[in-house]
Amino acid sequence: MKLDILAFGAHPDDVELGAGATVAKEIANGKKVGIIDLTRGELGTRGSAEIRDNEAALAAKILGVSIRENLKFADGFFTNDKEHQLTVIKMIRKYQPSIVLCNAIDDRHIDHGKGSKLVSDACFLSGLIKIETKDENNEAQKPWRPKHVYHYIQWKNIEPDFVLDVTGFVEKKKNAIMAYSSQFFDPKSNEPETPISSKNFTDSVDYRARDLGRLIGVEHAEGFTVERFVAVDKLDDLI
Repeated sequence: MKLDILAFGAHPDDVELGAGATVAKEIANGKKVGIIDLTRGELGTRGSAEIRDNEAALAAKILGVSIRENLKFADGFFTNDKEHQLTVIKMIRKYQPSIVLCNAIDDRHIDHGKGSKLVSDACFLSGLIKIETKDENNEAQKPWRPKHVYHYIQWKNIEPDFVLDVTGFVEKKKNAIMAYSSQFFDPKSNEPETPISSKNFTDSVDYRARDLGRLIGVEHAEGFTVERFVAVDKLDDLI
């Protein structure tokens, strides 16, 4: 299956938190979108890998993505080396996306920056003809390099290079996030508190989107950073 957009996250829920409304909007616009989680989030303070597997499946259903896969890298300990790069390359060549979304370039959690660089490097390497990979049927894969790599914003307030109007899609984003009921605010939970389990964090999903929307005169927006200039065909492409 060829996808238009492939969104990578170091952990289940990263894509939902950073770009969930964007994913929902693009799907509504007829794009085929998939999610690849690098790890199962097994080191998370709350829940378990098995619980998060089920939550990720529910979130994927809410967003309406075409596929969701988990590469089962070691949470907290995966590295940007040849072995991990080749695994990501296989996914890029399998789904041949025009656009790749990935983790923030710098963030509170060490896996986010690592995941960002790993996926970015793999996107470049995936286009090299002399790197040989095979698919699940042991057939040679063709080189493929996405046209664009965009990094969503997570914990840190990184200044975006561009923002996307996601008005009308934030509620679906919030529903997908709350599918991870083990991770986020629940006044009845007896689990230990974490930086993302507070009501303030859950509320920040809306107020961050509102603040980015304010900057471009819309209700809600999500921000991204880029690795190279974004070109437009005409001036009124900008809003």
